[in-house]
Amino acid sequence: MTALPPPSKKKLGLVIDLDTCVGCHACATSCKEWNSGGIAGPLPDEQPYGREPSGVWFNRVHSYEVAPARTPSGPQPAMTLHFPRSCLHCETPACVTVCPTGASYKRAEDGIVLVDEDKCIGCKLCSWACPYGAREYSAVEGVMKKCTLCVDRLYNENLDPAERVPACVQACPTRARHFGDLGDPDSEVSKLVAGRGGVALMPELGYRPVNRYLPPRPRRAGGDAEGDDGAEPATREKPSLSRWLGRMLRR
Repeated sequence: MTALPPPSKKKLGLVIDLDTCVGCHACATSCKEWNSGGIAGPLPDEQPYGREPSGVWFNRVHSYEVAPARTPSGPQPAMTLHFPRSCLHCETPACVTVCPTGASYKRAEDGIVLVDEDKCIGCKLCSWACPYGAREYSAVEGVMKKCTLCVDRLYNENLDPAERVPACVQACPTRARHFGDLGDPDSEVSKLVAGRGGVALMPELGYRPVNRYLPPRPRRAGGDAEGDDGAEPATREKPSLSRWLGRMLRR
């Protein structure tokens, strides 16, 4: 089985704002376009115009109807929540430690989890081990694929510095996606997580995902709802969001 490198100080990852994501799928399509011709390409589709199309996507966006509820900050109306899902680049990823060939590995220098397709035998152990459903099997090539955080963009000195971010971040029209070093408490993404009460996905599993989700801000339940003063979500609400996302992902 594959060993993990020592914990790295640099932890590159994404922060996704569930309050401003509109479910437009620009992140998914931009990711597909870039990675189809990058180090992870191709990302093949099977029967794209048939009755049951399927294919390899590193980003997927799920939409849920959330029922009205009463919270510590006041009554919350029903809402549509768009939940983008991709690899979380965990600090202790099970997908790496179960790999029998070393194809799945974690970079020591920045914490990005990648797949060496030359070593992958398509056994799918990593996809069974990943509780977040972030692994994508290519039946065409017989190998496993996954989000690379567009590592071939991040360190590409031929690109303008403003473009050295994941394709999904650059394409987001509402700026719901943010990228940076979550291992640096003074980075912009770390400050954003601290200020908005960002949560990790299913932290109770112990895989320590790097990516964070920012919870939706309170909505008015109609009229001047009691307790709705536009304040940020209370700290005690963070675990409930994490549990809700966990339940949705397990479906």
